[in-house]
Amino acid sequence: MITSMKNAFLLEGKNAIVTGGARGLGKGIALALAEQGANVAIMCRGMQAAEETLKELHAIGGTHRAYQTDISNFQNCKASVEQAIKDFGRIDILVNNSGVCAVGEVLDMDEELSDWYKVINVDLNGAFGMCYLVGKHMKEAGGGRVINISSNSGEMVNKPQKMAVYNVAKAGLNRLTKCLAYEWAPYNIRVNAIAPGYTESDLTNLMTPEEQKAVHEKIPVGRFGHPAEIGALAVYLAAPASEQVTGAVITIDGGYSLAI
Repeated sequence: MITSMKNAFLLEGKNAIVTGGARGLGKGIALALAEQGANVAIMCRGMQAAEETLKELHAIGGTHRAYQTDISNFQNCKASVEQAIKDFGRIDILVNNSGVCAVGEVLDMDEELSDWYKVINVDLNGAFGMCYLVGKHMKEAGGGRVINISSNSGEMVNKPQKMAVYNVAKAGLNRLTKCLAYEWAPYNIRVNAIAPGYTESDLTNLMTPEEQKAVHEKIPVGRFGHPAEIGALAVYLAAPASEQVTGAVITIDGGYSLAI
């Protein structure tokens, strides 16, 4: 509980895991946490990108490491979490950022439903597995913060693109956030979610200027979000300032979802 703003947003001495932390939103979150004093463990599949992000993290200061991890593989996650706990001593913050997307109509899926299982296994099952693994550690350690990176798609139907499986996975992540927040509150574990909209990334960079302009016109504030803005919200949810906040799903999309 804070009684003043002094140190309300500082994370000195805290250790964080950020899945998918090597690029995009995850990188923005990792850098933001480090800038406020946290040590960061990146878990991702692409180690080349992780090494580049580690250079930026080390320039900020602190202890930072990367672990090659397939979030859809529970045993791989278990090994990475155990190694991170061994390396850092304890984990205070978990950011479940890893995610994949599939665009297309449900009836166009192959009979193996590969798009369905791919997205669910990373975006929902993977996040659940990480919550389970790190949550057990946090309970034993006396508390912690879990931040799930959801999407405004968890509360709406995207148009014109069809993204049913992604929407379902993020809606499930929102509900998981609330369930765990209630269940883990007695253990001093706060669980919240951030639901971004269009944010500058490798995907938005693939859009033509005309496509970007068309989307900007649908966003009340007139632009895409920036990864650092998602990182700033993650800092708040990880910091002492948010001690009273749990079970929240906070939308940060420039007002895009208000008129959908």
